[in-house]
Amino acid sequence: MTDEFSPTPGGLTTAQTIRAYAVSGFALVHLAAIAGVLLVPFSWKAAALCAGSYYLRMFGVTAGYHRYFSHRTYRLHRGWQFALAFLAQTSAQKGVLWWAGHHRHHHRQSDQPSDIHSPLQHGFWWSHIGWILSEEHIETDHRAIADFSKYPELRWLNQHNSIPAIAYAVLLTAVFGLQGLVYGFLLSTVLLWHGTFMINSLMHLFGRRVYDTNDDSRNSFLFAVLTMGEGWHNNHHYYPGTAAQGFRWWQIDPTYYLLRLLETVGIVRDLRRRPAASRLQQAG
Repeated sequence: MTDEFSPTPGGLTTAQTIRAYAVSGFALVHLAAIAGVLLVPFSWKAAALCAGSYYLRMFGVTAGYHRYFSHRTYRLHRGWQFALAFLAQTSAQKGVLWWAGHHRHHHRQSDQPSDIHSPLQHGFWWSHIGWILSEEHIETDHRAIADFSKYPELRWLNQHNSIPAIAYAVLLTAVFGLQGLVYGFLLSTVLLWHGTFMINSLMHLFGRRVYDTNDDSRNSFLFAVLTMGEGWHNNHHYYPGTAAQGFRWWQIDPTYYLLRLLETVGIVRDLRRRPAASRLQQAG
């Protein structure tokens, strides 16, 4: 797998070649969600189920894929590590090692020509979803995630990345019927996809820059609400080594609050706190 992205005039590069079957699968889930919402009657229970499923799995993405597996901002026992990876993969965003390995590359090359999902370099739609569907980025770069690739259970989970999402869909359908499938899984999955992807795309285009980083990352209160704290993206790129992304008291960061709670009951260990005020030099 190569990390380079070299645009050429007049067409798509190798890295920009889209897999037709991936686009078909992505479109099918969207169409199934729309059809399901039209066919299955709306209720406030269904809306609550959709929101609960969205935020449960958003926690798996933010606390798991991102703050744990990508940045190692806290520690877990091996059993909890597997459980968090499983929860994260119910989001249907490919395998835990694949996700974290690519994210580490993003931080090394953020908004540079070789950043595989920079909207500044390659456009909004490519950064939002195109790179995931491309031929170039199918494989897991185990060199980039060697610290977690050493666990056979994580390699198995990464290789069979659809199992958690399928199991989650079956469970919701068994417990809640068609509402569980449509609102709890299909609709919430589509919303979760775009909620996660907009951190790659919109959060490098819109919002406020507080810290002078080497990329164009931004902060947004609205996106922080939608993504359980990930909207403080400029904060994160300024100080990626902390489990917190909201640095000020008013910068809500539900993922960090839940991690603090899990620390009090002994599940999370060595949680990296917010940086000291002296480290947070305001830009401008």
